[in-house]
Amino acid sequence: MQNPANSSDADPLAAYRIEQQPYYQPWGNEIALYHHAYQSRLPLLLKGPTGCGKTRFVEYMAWMLKRPLITLACNEDMTASDLVGRYLLDAGGTAWHDGPLTLAVRHGGICYLDEVVEARQDTTVVIHPLTDARRILPLDKKGELVHAHPDFQLVISYNPGYQSHVKDLKTSTRQRFAALEFDYPLPELEAGIVTRETDISHALARQLVSLAQSTRALKNRGLDEGASTRMLIYAGLLLREGVSVHDSCEMTITRALTDDPDTALALSQLVEAHFGPRTLTTSA
Repeated sequence: MQNPANSSDADPLAAYRIEQQPYYQPWGNEIALYHHAYQSRLPLLLKGPTGCGKTRFVEYMAWMLKRPLITLACNEDMTASDLVGRYLLDAGGTAWHDGPLTLAVRHGGICYLDEVVEARQDTTVVIHPLTDARRILPLDKKGELVHAHPDFQLVISYNPGYQSHVKDLKTSTRQRFAALEFDYPLPELEAGIVTRETDISHALARQLVSLAQSTRALKNRGLDEGASTRMLIYAGLLLREGVSVHDSCEMTITRALTDDPDTALALSQLVEAHFGPRTLTTSA
């Protein structure tokens, strides 16, 4: 993706166009379903565990549809102004600056709100008029009503595994979206993804996937979630650089998943069960 600072007046979203095809491995009919949703300009909700490929999927679809993609990583400090824009002082005085959501609405991009439940609920309500037949974005501070460009689409994602004890998606928001549900790929497919992304052997990637499956079985039994596909890719990248398998897994899986000493010990034992004692070395 290009640098936003280099976008031109002729194409305000030039910086958000994806020029090279992202690698994405389909696991079902999600590509066709997304395409149909986009043809109807339906707002779309992607559900699934952290690191299972939701963001890569959106990038791939934006590339396929030849639409610019504006991604926002939501957090609890995000305000409505961060989404829609604000007045700022510049050399000419006070001027309005569109926020990323407004840019996508005004010029026809795909706006992707990643982990939307992390944003304050009083902030996310600004998307409601965009997710029904009105397809409008009120800019109250500017006194403007922006009608969505025909190519605009809103996509949000969240991890339902955390909703019961952290945050939930309001029903009034959830029911405005069509939804696709994601999970970790089947083992052979996941091993192929790890191999493709890291250049380690398929056999070693398959061992990492087997380890990940063991950690996923500990969900709600010491872990909020098990090792994600992203973590396996990180481990594979370290293995490619010559780091031992035990150190790679400790850095990218054990220490990343938990701070609890007992759980960390259990994860280390899982690594040894899959790869042998630490005294043994495994080469990528």
